[in-house]
Amino acid sequence: MKKALKIFGAVLLVVVFVAATLVGYLTIDEYNPDDVEKLEIFGESEKKLSTGDELTFMTWNIGYGALGDNADFFMDGGKMVYSADEERVQENLAGIFSNISEVEPDILFLQEIDRNSSRSYYIDELDYLYKSLSADNEYLQNAFAPNFKVAFVPLPVPPIGKVEAGLGVISKYKIDSAERIKLPCPFSWPLRTFNLKRCLQVMRVPVEDSDKKLVLINLHLEAYDSGEGKIAQTNMLKELMQQEAQKGKYVIVAGDFNQTFSNVDMSKYPVLEGKWEAGTINVEDFGENFEFLTDSEYPTCRSLDSVLADAQLKDPEHFQYYMLDGYIVSDNVEVTSVTTINTEFKYADHNPVVLKFSLQ
Repeated sequence: MKKALKIFGAVLLVVVFVAATLVGYLTIDEYNPDDVEKLEIFGESEKKLSTGDELTFMTWNIGYGALGDNADFFMDGGKMVYSADEERVQENLAGIFSNISEVEPDILFLQEIDRNSSRSYYIDELDYLYKSLSADNEYLQNAFAPNFKVAFVPLPVPPIGKVEAGLGVISKYKIDSAERIKLPCPFSWPLRTFNLKRCLQVMRVPVEDSDKKLVLINLHLEAYDSGEGKIAQTNMLKELMQQEAQKGKYVIVAGDFNQTFSNVDMSKYPVLEGKWEAGTINVEDFGENFEFLTDSEYPTCRSLDSVLADAQLKDPEHFQYYMLDGYIVSDNVEVTSVTTINTEFKYADHNPVVLKFSLQ
């Protein structure tokens, strides 16, 4: 009995030591960006926007190339941690590129794009898409804003491991500047050390024959908080948008809001019993100078509590869908159309949303 207790005590001591060492390492190594950081812009383009020209914008949360229709995810009630092998990640990225190529966007926003992560086999996904798109477009620029940099995410079992991911933009038009603006983080230590550090990726694009600029804001707001984080982040976004609009700038915000706009009819996608329910952004809180846009013909996101292989699962009465992705534009941006592309979630757990617009 004494020998067993000694063995148990020794094992417990080792476990405590390893856990303390890991927490200490993560604390020292924690990604702690400044409130505002300048982002490097890669590539060359002298192409400038002009008022009146119709342009095409595309936003897509690509689920780091590993959340196709074969995947579920443990944080959403599924079982998988590693939800794709390397071959499936490559297949997903090829499908994502194919869909982007068909649209030929002038400006492309990406969320959940991995650059050096174990969950996506260390593939630089922004580099892959940028080079693939550059094959047909000699003059393109790109910028990246990290929002998830952890040397080793210790949870669950097996652990997620190393993650380097964030927000990306690829543009045919010249970007003057790009910044990373830190958003409030709702998590406290030690959970904060291996959680996402959300941000706004803000780009400024010159407009020919005008002293105005187009301000582009790429985002992926909080997903797994109790709600306060999304509210605080949305309020910070609102303040920035209003500041830029008051200066007469053109403003376009796009991405994954992890919330539904209050002006969207959600009757096609009811919240099923026991499923995660998205919060709501009250569009009236933003004033009359902004328009909130998405296309509910198809859902923009699916639940990851189950894979999407069964035909019955594609029925909104049996499977949970959401409208989380879209655009906010200032009133000097004239919108021609907004369309959700139905990919049937084959390559990612979100559908891309396309905006056609012109600057007035």
